[in-house]
Amino acid sequence: MPLRHILLSFAVATVLGMSFVAVRWGVDEVSPLLMTAARYALAAFPALFFIKRPPVSWRLLATYGLLIGVGQFGLLFLAIKLGMPAGLSSLVIQLQVFFTIGLAFVFFGERPRPWQIIGALVAFGGIAVIALERLEGAALLPLVLTIAAAGFWGFGNMASKRAGRIDMTGFVVWSALFPVLPLVAGAVLLDGPGIFAAAAQNLTWRGLASAAFMAWGATLFGFSMLARLLSLYPASQVSPFMLFVPVAGIASAGLLLGETVTGIEIAGSALVFLGLMINVFGGRLLRRFA
Repeated sequence: MPLRHILLSFAVATVLGMSFVAVRWGVDEVSPLLMTAARYALAAFPALFFIKRPPVSWRLLATYGLLIGVGQFGLLFLAIKLGMPAGLSSLVIQLQVFFTIGLAFVFFGERPRPWQIIGALVAFGGIAVIALERLEGAALLPLVLTIAAAGFWGFGNMASKRAGRIDMTGFVVWSALFPVLPLVAGAVLLDGPGIFAAAAQNLTWRGLASAAFMAWGATLFGFSMLARLLSLYPASQVSPFMLFVPVAGIASAGLLLGETVTGIEIAGSALVFLGLMINVFGGRLLRRFA
């Protein structure tokens, strides 16, 4: 991978990590599914009037849009609204690295390396430790939702790989059409039709800025560039750069939200991070000491 793509990978990870603070601010003011819908509406309009639809099927666009927009972010926004700390969620959702590697093996025949399997086991062990802190249903549910969101991210990565080497900004923009109506419908079913009046009453400049950052920073830049990198390189080579997402997420959440985590959550987070590190650097260490 050339240096410009390495730097791009880190830039994507930084923006995605900081977006978890924006999620927290957004769902504090607006129904989580409605805020997710606003994110994708802003990502689609007016950009689709200026960006050509890529040469892929509507079905693939819809699949990617629903997997990422409804599956990943719908669940993630709900999890954070229900009490999942923004910084911790930025770490837990990086289980997508291992979901992506596993799914790439199933759908594309990309065989995981032994150290990637070991890294996955260590990381999932860390999730088990975090779950010990959240055995009560009210606390466990946001963690489960975040893990499910990571799974949907992995499936979304498979859809973007299936698209091949195309204009990934156009792919993300046009796919952003599809989550909006399902998210609005889900918001009405979950929170009632009064969410629109509540949003108009509660929304401030911070909520608007959060929606704009999530739409234009995280979605148009972050996910279109991530999809482009996945179209150029194997998933096992691209996904590990997302290791930097929780670094940016936890740092920004601590600085801007004043979040702290418990001792057990720190221990579990350390195991998750160690698993990600094994996935990234395990091959190099084995070659060095072989």
